[in-house]
Amino acid sequence: MQRFPGIAVLVLAACAYAASFYSVHAATLPAGFTETTITGVASPTAMEIAPDGRIFVCEQGGRLRLIKNGALLPTPFLTLNVDSSGERGLLGIAFDPSFGVGNNFIYVYYTVLSTPRHNRVSRFSANGDVAVAGSETVILELDNLSSATNHNGGAIHFGPDGKLFVAVGENANPDNSKILNNRLGKMLRINSDGSIPSDNPFFNVATGANRSIWALGLRNPFTFAFQRGTGRLFINDVGAGTWEEINDGIAGSNYGWPDSEGPTSNPAFRSPLFAYQHGNTSTTGCAIAGGAFYNPLNVQFPSSFVGKYFFADLCGGWIRTFDPATGTAASFASGIVQPVDLKVGADGSLYYLSINFGNGFVSRVQFTAPSTPAPVIVTETNSDLAIALDSVTMMRDPFPLTTPFNFSPNGRTRLMLFVMNLDLLAGENSLAVTARAEDASLNVFPLTVEFVGKVPSFDWLTQVVVRLPDNTPSAQPIFVSVSLRGQTSNKARVRMN
Repeated sequence: MQRFPGIAVLVLAACAYAASFYSVHAATLPAGFTETTITGVASPTAMEIAPDGRIFVCEQGGRLRLIKNGALLPTPFLTLNVDSSGERGLLGIAFDPSFGVGNNFIYVYYTVLSTPRHNRVSRFSANGDVAVAGSETVILELDNLSSATNHNGGAIHFGPDGKLFVAVGENANPDNSKILNNRLGKMLRINSDGSIPSDNPFFNVATGANRSIWALGLRNPFTFAFQRGTGRLFINDVGAGTWEEINDGIAGSNYGWPDSEGPTSNPAFRSPLFAYQHGNTSTTGCAIAGGAFYNPLNVQFPSSFVGKYFFADLCGGWIRTFDPATGTAASFASGIVQPVDLKVGADGSLYYLSINFGNGFVSRVQFTAPSTPAPVIVTETNSDLAIALDSVTMMRDPFPLTTPFNFSPNGRTRLMLFVMNLDLLAGENSLAVTARAEDASLNVFPLTVEFVGKVPSFDWLTQVVVRLPDNTPSAQPIFVSVSLRGQTSNKARVRMN
């Protein structure tokens, strides 16, 4: 069964590209999120954001387009003669780790038009907003392709080790994925000049160019991403009839295709970190196509998104987040027409790329914290004394530092505060709220926030449970405040035994 953006190519046969003749349907986003869209890219397949913020977009037909200062430039950065039949074409782009500092190298993955057909990785030199004429240097010539035009893979990215990782599909021949005598259905790792690192996991087992194999057992790894800071690698593998996978990228792994698809207990294969089934619901789809960790230089989204992995589905038209810490996924956006790639910019924005039946576009998703009043801790009438309860006994103050009724190992008292104007946004949890106490001498004592939730039947009121630290002063009042998204509440007095 054919999966990935080539599914849209079939539709293209009946659709002429005319950017002024269509409208873009806005995605359904969580509260506080908005998007802006740049149209005019024909059948896009992949994108990458340069260190200076320019966005390079691959068009399947061979043009590498450039978005600069929020506008699509009329002159392509580069135009290649490619075979764009089926899922072939210009499929991937990467910037050299020294781009803009030590060199101006850009790498692309494309299907050559010459015979025999095969996919290639080449390097070009940039001169401003265009490629230097005649600067192509072929880095990697992949295995010859059969008459099947699907399952080409195509994503390329430099890892934190400075090596170029290349995701290659199995050319619709499942048996290619499980053997080491070709590079189809594999993740490859090469040096920036195309040579093969001697520390590759199969270097002493495979021969010749096949020594570039870093992992095997993949079907159509169209997108993958490295996590900024940790260097962790997630590989999205487009499935056949049942499962779509997010795989943990680990050297020497066999991800099981074609003998296994989706979760497996077979010790010979590395089971996916997360997999979802095919279908037409908000959590199912047909082809995973896009992946990006939210670890930008500048965090713009709510802090609960940091470290999450965004992924999309071509047919499902949604974007979800995967939490590596819990192994669970949550919804983020829906109503997107054929998403194929995702990127997180240095400014903290999320970008998604849509084929949109050939009339492609790039959307930038941003977050703006709502303008809301500062939180207010509820106090007694005409008093600064907090209406606070012991979260176990439900008794009022004064409070002891520890209580025998608290069955936690540390026995420390938990205070339940009642706060107005404290509303969590989608994706936020108790980690978004901080709390502190001060004594009469203005010494500060951080409080651990253990729970944040609405008071039943009182949607305007939020209960916040905080744990007192060991050094909380006794026999005197403390003044407690809470903060959310940079806004801090009043200081409410709490009496201590």
